[in-house]
Amino acid sequence: MASIPHITVLGSLNMDLVAYVPHHPLPGETLTATSSATSPGGKGANQAVAIAKLSRSAPSSPSALPADETASVSMIGTIGRDAHGTALRSNLSSYGVQADQLRVSDKSQTGVALIIVDEPTGENRIVLAPGANHDLLPDDVPAALGWGEKKPDLLVMQLEIPLPSVFAALEAAKQAGVEVLLNPAPARPLPEAAYAGLGHLVVNETEAALLGGVEVSELDTEEGMEKVARGFVGRGVRNVVITLGGRGVYYMGEGGEKGLVGAEKAKVVDTTAAGDTFVGRYALDVVRGGVGIGEAVRRANKAAARTVERKGAQDSIPWRDEVE
Repeated sequence: MASIPHITVLGSLNMDLVAYVPHHPLPGETLTATSSATSPGGKGANQAVAIAKLSRSAPSSPSALPADETASVSMIGTIGRDAHGTALRSNLSSYGVQADQLRVSDKSQTGVALIIVDEPTGENRIVLAPGANHDLLPDDVPAALGWGEKKPDLLVMQLEIPLPSVFAALEAAKQAGVEVLLNPAPARPLPEAAYAGLGHLVVNETEAALLGGVEVSELDTEEGMEKVARGFVGRGVRNVVITLGGRGVYYMGEGGEKGLVGAEKAKVVDTTAAGDTFVGRYALDVVRGGVGIGEAVRRANKAAARTVERKGAQDSIPWRDEVE
């Protein structure tokens, strides 16, 4: 039996402290939340969990993960030596994410995200306290990756760890011939070398505008989307995906495919982790092959739509049989 593909996610792990409010607070306003929750999060961990959940059927019980996964996934990042860190490691393992490569910092606490969710719209506002996430330095990257002869089929990264560490991992992947999916969030300007040979760039419209050096309004038309996507391709990116919220997703592939996929209908409850779910589902189709970029985007869009219909981050991410 052929071995299944393997995906490595290098990124952040946070404990999410969430408050659900009737509206986002105005400057100086104190609001009473209608409810609150504490749950595992962080873009890196969310994407790893999305890959794990969307690669297998829902378990019959929390302690019995099905052995039908279509891809395996490991998480690389840094947690603190505290209760939040222990909980994050345990949670990853409960979903089938390999967490043995997580690093533990002795100088910083586990990262925390303060999330305020506007209940009428489901839109969120997030403040990050990165903590141990910023303790993964460039010199630590080779040992953290620990590839040796056993390299992943795909490396997935975001920008919630130090940028120099992301660049070090990009270079290591190029040297090892490992394909990379970069989700540059939160968006920050990147050097041209970051785009050269990049397999997959997944951005939202704000990130696309910032990295593309244009106004967000440039993405109001399909012609503008194509222009921005073509700009990334010209810088060396093979596949570009721009998520547009309620307007859908624009994509441009290395084989010449391009198009706009409309948004899935969904009753929005909480948008937390929707983008991470999209990345996770897209990564699965990329690493398994046999699916064009247009179909991969449609499947990812469908999975993300299911996520916004539930509260929370990783808990809201659907299992494979919930979207197929």
